[in-house]
Amino acid sequence: MRAVVFDDFGRRPEVRTVDDPTPSPRGVVIRVEATGLCRSDWHGWMGHDPDIRLPHVPGHELAGTIEEIGPDVLNWRPGRRVTVPFVCACGRCAACADGAQQVCERQTQPGFTHWGSFAEYVAVENADVNLVGIRNELPFTTAASLGCRFATAFRAVVTQGRVAPGEWVAVHGCGGVGLSAVMIAAACGARVVAVDISARALALASRFGAAVCVDASSTLGSVAEAVADATGGGAHVSVDALGSPRTCAASVGSLRRHGRHVQIGLLPPAAGNPMLPMDRVIALELQLLGSHGMAAHAYGPMMEMVDAGTLRPDLLVTDVIGLDAVPEALSALPSAAKGGVTVIEPHRAPTGSGS
Repeated sequence: MRAVVFDDFGRRPEVRTVDDPTPSPRGVVIRVEATGLCRSDWHGWMGHDPDIRLPHVPGHELAGTIEEIGPDVLNWRPGRRVTVPFVCACGRCAACADGAQQVCERQTQPGFTHWGSFAEYVAVENADVNLVGIRNELPFTTAASLGCRFATAFRAVVTQGRVAPGEWVAVHGCGGVGLSAVMIAAACGARVVAVDISARALALASRFGAAVCVDASSTLGSVAEAVADATGGGAHVSVDALGSPRTCAASVGSLRRHGRHVQIGLLPPAAGNPMLPMDRVIALELQLLGSHGMAAHAYGPMMEMVDAGTLRPDLLVTDVIGLDAVPEALSALPSAAKGGVTVIEPHRAPTGSGS
């Protein structure tokens, strides 16, 4: 199969032919029809994840069809259209027994613990626990984001953030997961403040339901002050969807009394630890919450809203590319300012093939 491979962290990847994956006894191999280009993939390429072993194929946000199943898979057959939570659970540890597969003690993650979905095929472990069926009418380019960004944002906003109609929600960082959070919070009846440095990202946030947009690059004073002014005292819920010491601290500082901060964006050690105003956390009785994806069994409410058209993850997709364009797109990811989600179609004909 063709795949995007890097041999050294931070060194430009290349597209090459590698061996096809094979399913484990409880696993499957999925023909990847679409896979998202995510900031987490960039972190992995830069060496910020200790699980990655070289050479490596990144990619963790995918949708496709089951190509082959292991002998112990009970509930799935080849040809089914599926997506996959980026956290693949074991189904047998204490966390899984509690229904918290998103924090499984023995989790695997395509693109991190093993080769991922920037390829024509990808192996997924423990299929009976981790696969999510998708209806035939849902395009693969839309379904890909349901494996990571959109599902992660949904659980962060709805389950962890407990957003209620009429509340103010601040979203710091309007990339793919941030725009998803904006859309989901607005669909839940919240009033959303979107914060970013990109005019394009803020325009998309406004389109997806943000009531107020704050340009963090030109705001007079602090971002937290700007959010407090816009919300009449601070957000009820604030989400760091980027993952940096600055955005994390700004998110906590944006909250009103009894507010809830939800951390989605990764905070790699290389960026340093955020300096959080813990005196404010104590004085205002704030809650600091993490959110790590969403278990396959919890997808029902989100899928119902997607099927009903209440949520429109298809609108987040702003670019579709083939494997040949991935090395450049991955390298440029931190500086890309076009907003929205880039989706890769691995089976798209190679550039210059003439087919």
